[in-house]
Amino acid sequence: MVPERIEREILIDASVDVVWAVVTEPEHMSGWFSDSVDLDLRRGGKAVLHWDGHGSVQGRVERVEPPHFFSFRWVVGHGQDVGEDNSTLVEFRLRAEGDSTRLTVVESGFRDLAGPDAEKKRHFDDHGRGWELELGDLDEYLAQRTRTPADR
Repeated sequence: MVPERIEREILIDASVDVVWAVVTEPEHMSGWFSDSVDLDLRRGGKAVLHWDGHGSVQGRVERVEPPHFFSFRWVVGHGQDVGEDNSTLVEFRLRAEGDSTRLTVVESGFRDLAGPDAEKKRHFDDHGRGWELELGDLDEYLAQRTRTPADR
């Protein structure tokens, strides 16, 4: 059976406002997530993520509740336009923990993708590995940006 969702959590040594900017502003997203990002940060807004050498992925913003919740759908299956049977939902939840931020990322909808179960499972496995890498990159991106000149 194909798993329905991936959930990853990371504690980041930065304020909620800083982490919010890094997960929602294209100039920051392109520093840890994809090589370039076009994002209309409002419900129904268009999102395009581009990876050099891998192409672009179309998406659509679903919810924006600054600075604690952001979600979008992106094409995982076949086709260019976002649909229920070719996309998954990615949710970012941010919660303050002292001076740090707990970031939870959930990607769901793998069972609802069109196609054979083996293909859905491959997408699930690829994205599971991808979130581990991307959240590590996000943490490193923020660490580099928040170091003092004496730390560098």
